[in-house]
Amino acid sequence: MIPANRRIWIVAGITDMRRGLTSLSGLVQTSLEQSPLSGEVYVFRGRRGDLIKILFHDGEGICLFQKRLDRGRFVWPQAEGGTISLTRAQLSMLCEGIDWRPPTRTFAPPMAV
Repeated sequence: MIPANRRIWIVAGITDMRRGLTSLSGLVQTSLEQSPLSGEVYVFRGRRGDLIKILFHDGEGICLFQKRLDRGRFVWPQAEGGTISLTRAQLSMLCEGIDWRPPTRTFAPPMAV
């Protein structure tokens, strides 16, 4: 659905999911100081966490996709504002409700001699 070689951005914080295409485009332009016509992909999440909206320009017009999970929530960064870059693979995991963040060790195993 999203063309290759596009930068993908999660818009951190909570977005009012009643916003439509025009309002989200305005948010990208005013709050993020980016052009919604640049072809970059912007992903927004609502307060409950079970709905995301994806906004991008495909060269002919602005597209707005949304997905609501039946169960669970979309994994979202703790930041209150700004953007976070994703890869296409991470976006795919996000859309499936999978934790897209890189795995980190919570315990370092001791060296075996």
